[in-house]
Amino acid sequence: MAVGLTAPVLAAEANPDTLKVALLPDENASELIKRNQPLKDLLEKELGKKIQLVVTTDYSSMIEAMRFGRIDLAYFGPLSYVLAKTKANIEPFAAMTQDGKPTYRSVVIANANSGVNSLADIKGKKMAYGDRASTSSHLIPKTVLAEAGLVQDKDYSQHFVGTHDAVAVNVANGNADAGGLSEVIWKAVTERKLVDASKVKVLGYSKEYPQYPWTMRSDLDGKLKDKIRSTFVNMKDSAVLKNFKADGFAPITDKEYDVIRDMGKLLKLDFATM
Repeated sequence: MAVGLTAPVLAAEANPDTLKVALLPDENASELIKRNQPLKDLLEKELGKKIQLVVTTDYSSMIEAMRFGRIDLAYFGPLSYVLAKTKANIEPFAAMTQDGKPTYRSVVIANANSGVNSLADIKGKKMAYGDRASTSSHLIPKTVLAEAGLVQDKDYSQHFVGTHDAVAVNVANGNADAGGLSEVIWKAVTERKLVDASKVKVLGYSKEYPQYPWTMRSDLDGKLKDKIRSTFVNMKDSAVLKNFKADGFAPITDKEYDVIRDMGKLLKLDFATM
């Protein structure tokens, strides 16, 4: 279900009978819930609790829900995690690995008929990003452009369209000249033929950055936290891993996301006010 979950509540339980698990709102909510049924089944089996999958309306409402203890576990993007960490008592505990690495990258794409054939050509054009709190469809591609000497609102106009797949669609249909999104989601979008790949060209890729962190409330019961952590780190379930396009999950700590905080400094972002 897509929900806001922003109203404050009393102190959340340390060991609730039902765990509310929030998925990153970067694609269609009903599709995300459906695809993650294997994860729900696995967590119920391993943790011995009911699991409620939640997709909030956007990143900010997900952060607020975590802040007020209305979510117990959450799958954040690196930037939305860093933002949430400034407001909520949470901790990262696992990130997926691909080819044995807990890192990923973004891709910058352009409409095939836009006349944009390089990053430099984005100057004077319209650039589509996903959510403002998205790492791979905002922070990373914006950093790629900044490193190429292009500054938003000065060298190009920026437009936020909400989700990664919406970025791809807007670029493909010409509503935007270029856009940035997760490489993994770009591959999924083209595989599912959500966009006509012949109408889009890939301009380039970012560097590798730390993967999306799974996080939990720091005030959960200690034994429950250990069980949650071990369930992810030792996960072998092929259906769950296939959905995440992962070969496993690795333990992570907050320090690994300092590189995201450094990117924020480069772009002069104030995480506390975003």
